[in-house]
Amino acid sequence: MSTAADHTPLKKPPKIPPDPRPSSSVLLISPTNQILLLHRVRTSSSFASAHVFPGGALSPEHDGAVPDVDSPARHQDGRAYRMAAIRETFEESGILLAKSKRTGKMFTEIGDEEREQGRKDVHGGKIIFNELLDKWGAEPDLGSLVPFTRWITPPNVPKRFSTQMYLYFLPLGSSSTISQSSHPPSSGLDDEAEIMIPIPTHDGGIEHTAARFLPPNKWISLARANRIILFPPQFFLTLMLAPYLSPTVTSPASPMPSVDELQKERDRLFSFLNSKRVYEGEEEASFAEACISPIVLGKGEYGDRKQDGIGGVDKYTAVLTLDKPGREVEKQGLSRRGIREWVVTTRFEGGGVRDVDVRRRDEVLGSSKASCE
Repeated sequence: MSTAADHTPLKKPPKIPPDPRPSSSVLLISPTNQILLLHRVRTSSSFASAHVFPGGALSPEHDGAVPDVDSPARHQDGRAYRMAAIRETFEESGILLAKSKRTGKMFTEIGDEEREQGRKDVHGGKIIFNELLDKWGAEPDLGSLVPFTRWITPPNVPKRFSTQMYLYFLPLGSSSTISQSSHPPSSGLDDEAEIMIPIPTHDGGIEHTAARFLPPNKWISLARANRIILFPPQFFLTLMLAPYLSPTVTSPASPMPSVDELQKERDRLFSFLNSKRVYEGEEEASFAEACISPIVLGKGEYGDRKQDGIGGVDKYTAVLTLDKPGREVEKQGLSRRGIREWVVTTRFEGGGVRDVDVRRRDEVLGSSKASCE
């Protein structure tokens, strides 16, 4: 695992960058189209004090064979990445993204005490994740994970990861208390209305102190006010969801959309994700295939305070472009691309980030061809 400092750019990058470690993360969407974020403890082994998606490194023991460092599959969606996404979500939030072998529906056939014990046993290495699922008569819901970009840590950071991001949508109309807002079930729902999804919980303070669903726009508002810390990948992806999922829900008192309205939100999101987006006359990579290894632009290392501002951005702020897939992917000849339309702006302070935001590339750089690299 890594420390918060491991994600802070170095003034003197290593001559031989460490190989990115394979990992997975899940943007878990509630039955009311809100997104789950976990609050890391200050002493957390990764992203200390930040809010993050459930996720973590692949484990050959639990997740199956991990692609070799020189294999093209190392930086592509695959079974091991999906298994890790489901296992880590279970370990970190208590929500099991699995189907019942008996009913074929989302698996919720155990009590809270048994689920929590299984969660601790997997995390503590007392039982293999697949063995626990077999014991419970469940199977991982691998097919419902939707690829939503891959992020590769830049080479000038001490510990690096190649992280496959996924979206997972919990069933609409599920009976659940995970939302911070009341959501009375509508009439005419199918049998999935009787599914009970457990409340997300932290892991007892090992890595997290809180687990909570909120609308994406609420998380973004909190981050922009620096009330919470979102690192660039989490901020960017949450912002991409904000116009589509629960955009009108601004507080617990806000009326929750109907099931039909929630489904329309999801449909609009999928239409956006699957659309052929064009930026400055060139087709963009899809969100499923985009592979992003951020590059910091500017005269000095990571927003050196001596540099001039870029495109109206404060001179103390770093500008991160998202259009490169990373040297490992380029070396393997994979036809992966990043996303050119947006850049991330942020300040690197005290081993973390502040004032993270996203702006259109042309607003900051003037043109996608303009670069300070």
